[in-house]
Amino acid sequence: MEKTDIVIVGGGIVGLATAHQLLGQQPNLQVTVVEKEEAVAVHQTGHNSGVLHSGIYYKPGSRKAKLATSGRDAMVRFCEQNDIAHDVCGKVIVATKDLDLPRLDILEERAAANGVSARRITAGELREMEPNAAGTAALHVPAAGITDYGQVCRSMEKNIAKLGGTVRTGTEVTSIKEGSTVRVSTTRGEIEASLVVTCGGLHSDRLALQTAPETTERIMPFRGEYYELAPDRRHLVNNLIYPVPDPDFPFLGVHLTRMIDGSIHAGPNAVLALAREGYTWGDINLKDLSEVLRNPGWWRLARTYWKTGMGEYYRSLSKKAFVKALQELVPAVQVEDLVASPAGVRAQAVSREGSLLDDFVWSETDRVVNVLNAPSPAATASLAIGDTIVERLLTHQL
Repeated sequence: MEKTDIVIVGGGIVGLATAHQLLGQQPNLQVTVVEKEEAVAVHQTGHNSGVLHSGIYYKPGSRKAKLATSGRDAMVRFCEQNDIAHDVCGKVIVATKDLDLPRLDILEERAAANGVSARRITAGELREMEPNAAGTAALHVPAAGITDYGQVCRSMEKNIAKLGGTVRTGTEVTSIKEGSTVRVSTTRGEIEASLVVTCGGLHSDRLALQTAPETTERIMPFRGEYYELAPDRRHLVNNLIYPVPDPDFPFLGVHLTRMIDGSIHAGPNAVLALAREGYTWGDINLKDLSEVLRNPGWWRLARTYWKTGMGEYYRSLSKKAFVKALQELVPAVQVEDLVASPAGVRAQAVSREGSLLDDFVWSETDRVVNVLNAPSPAATASLAIGDTIVERLLTHQL
């Protein structure tokens, strides 16, 4: 049986960032990352919009608020130090209707509370920044930017190896048993470790239940579908154009985002996926789906958000409806301007009471730290999340 000091389960950006920060602080430790896919960053990390979030949206004092702001700075430094393409280009959050104006006020207050620079701008100033955007007012957030998180993860993987760690892909965890040590069984043999961190993303609740059977949070997979602007229409967007979000819903609404390769992505919506890795309507996993339908939290959630949910499904099934939502931000966008782009799936934890967990959540046993909820802005915040997990991890006895 292989022995190591610490096993980190999951080769997405949170797992890799945790290993990276751990080895940076404790280079003498033996650290092994195990990932079930044949490469790192295959799921959430490899399908996101590449945005460097500023931290403006999140409740002051929350983990998201604290870690997004410090994590963004750390991520920009990481990109600079590792020659990873990035651009701190700023974004605008646009009010398109009267209801948005008081919500914009709240965002401005949150920005101040979270230490995020944000300036209220007029419709005329908005037009100077984004000539094709509609809106009566907006917030300009200069700290927002873009990068390629897949490239970030591949760089982290290389750095982990240089620091003496191991990243083992094609290695799926089948069980975790905790005793005086932790025994991690995988499809490529068993590993005995002093401590374990699980960062399983779409499977994080299942991993947590291995050592913390009292865990009540459950992952709901929400698919975010994207289009992108045809190359000859990319001039309609300079950088990042966002709507004012619904404060009661933890998704930001369809928006327009310049990617680091110059393409312009439009989306995402948010619909329940029929599999935890369900990137299309045809991806159906009966086990995953039955878990959702047997979860009382899902039915409570559905009753609460049924109207919002119907709008999301309508935009999923109707390209015209999707375009109509985009036209609130950029009226010149037409149906023929959009081409389909790969979807992503967000791992969103839901409580038994039917609440969408709106913050980063992790739990601990004697020898295991389980990351239960790490949705957006986890990629931006990943290095700061890693530091926080390392701090918790090192309070446990090796």
